[in-house]
Amino acid sequence: MNQRLHHPETRRTRWCPATTDDCPDREHSTEPLREQDQFDNLEKHTQWGIDILEKYIKFVKERTEIELSYAKQLRNLSKRYQPKKNSKEEEEYKYTSCKAFLSTLNEMNDYAGQHEVISENMTSQITVELARYVQELKQERKSHFHEGRKAQQHIETCWKQLESSKRRFERDCKEADRAQQYFEKMDADINVTKADVEKARQQAQIRHQMAEDSKADYSSVLQKFNHEQHEYYHTHIPNIFQKIQEMEERRIVRIGESMKTYAEVDRQVIPIIGKCLDEIVKAAESTDQKNDSQLVIEAYKSGFEPPGDIEFEDYTQPMKRTVSDNSLSNSRGEGKQEHKPGGKSKGKLWPFIKKNKGATPEDFSNLPPEQRRKKLQQKVDELNKEIQKEMDQRDAITKMKDVYIKNPQMGDPASLDHKLTEVGQNIEKLRLEVQKFEAWLAEVEGRLSARNEQIRRQSGVYDAQNPPSVNNCAQDRESSPDGSYTEEQSQESEVKVLATDFDDEFDDEEPLPAIGTCKALYTFEGQNEGTISVVEGETLYIIEEDKGDGWTRIRRNEDEEGYVPTSYVEVYLDKNAKDS
Repeated sequence: MNQRLHHPETRRTRWCPATTDDCPDREHSTEPLREQDQFDNLEKHTQWGIDILEKYIKFVKERTEIELSYAKQLRNLSKRYQPKKNSKEEEEYKYTSCKAFLSTLNEMNDYAGQHEVISENMTSQITVELARYVQELKQERKSHFHEGRKAQQHIETCWKQLESSKRRFERDCKEADRAQQYFEKMDADINVTKADVEKARQQAQIRHQMAEDSKADYSSVLQKFNHEQHEYYHTHIPNIFQKIQEMEERRIVRIGESMKTYAEVDRQVIPIIGKCLDEIVKAAESTDQKNDSQLVIEAYKSGFEPPGDIEFEDYTQPMKRTVSDNSLSNSRGEGKQEHKPGGKSKGKLWPFIKKNKGATPEDFSNLPPEQRRKKLQQKVDELNKEIQKEMDQRDAITKMKDVYIKNPQMGDPASLDHKLTEVGQNIEKLRLEVQKFEAWLAEVEGRLSARNEQIRRQSGVYDAQNPPSVNNCAQDRESSPDGSYTEEQSQESEVKVLATDFDDEFDDEEPLPAIGTCKALYTFEGQNEGTISVVEGETLYIIEEDKGDGWTRIRRNEDEEGYVPTSYVEVYLDKNAKDS
């Protein structure tokens, strides 16, 4: 039996079953044209379409997860390279190159935000919408195929009725023929009584009447079946197939629109991403190498004058050899009369003076003048900030006390007196500290001003008859044996100490033995010179006890040692070392 999906006249626009126009012998067929195979094919095809839609939803969902993961990694990357607050690293960001890098980190944070926007928009505009549409599509598909199955069952029931009526008509016709033949046989037999002949004739008439009734019933059922079949193939099934076709075409249109949305979501963030990249380029172009160089100069200039020329020492003369008074090494002639031919050179210049390994003095006198001035100014600013913080706290407590006075049920005003007294004492202590550091700062600034004035008055050529002072590079400040700078009235004593001990600081020193161990009670960030950073719970070696200044010297390993506040560690001294 020829079966086709499309009607001959509308096969390019509609999904329709075959009709009697396709099969001229349809009315003479012995069974109806079944569309079971077509329903099975369409059912498989529409299920495949839903599978494709769900596959696309899964694809978009995985893309959103990738975007979120990428954004999270970018944010973590940016955060990991951000400068830590109140650290030396934060101070480095005054340079233009570091500022440009910081701007790049901030822009990358915004860049990550745009990928989060992509993920959010794809989720809300594609994934969620398509998931809801898939559920609706499944329900619609189920409804259409249920309607098709119901129509199939109805036409099959009509077909069975037709077959039953046809078989009954056929049986009655055969029975009528046999009854007629029996009557004619009885009528021709002369030995049969008249009553038997009449009985056979009546029986033949009954059978003929039954055949006529079966014929009429069969004709009626056939007419009804043909009508139902015509409706089935020309109305019901075409309508169902048309609905399925429209459903499938809507699915195709919907997935196409989702793909457009997929591209538009990406396209919408391109301008913002472009701005982020433009800002990175702008930050890169803002770097200024001259400005950074000037910042380095300002940060590390010492304020010392360069040493003068070293005079020639004539060993061929029996006279006492002399050394230029403009050099730090002039003290060698005064401190040591004999020259050791194989020894180290005693002419050390101030730029190479060894750093003090001890605790940093409170007045930063171990630093060069300009560096000392900056440290003192920084300390004064920090103390002023602490004073302002304490004053704000005092004002807040005062306001709270006024509230308690007006509303006793809220609290006892007298309970705040102790706190006010404590804050007042803290402010007074901080003010005394500020006065102390301001005095040191004024002293340093006064000497720097005097030195600058002296430099302006000096000529470019030194007078040979008036040799310079012993230490021209630090008139008001001398190098102590450990390399730090101290304020002393007598330069002569400093010269002698320098002559005897200065070179020893440059010799290879044996590391001090450990006299015990300690455990860090708190985290300490050693930012000043001579200090060392420790982490809470860390165990270290003690190489020098607290001398009464509140600092203990510790060692982490052979290359890392320094001072930490004694109150920050719990000390476990070696008894034998302590007794020795």
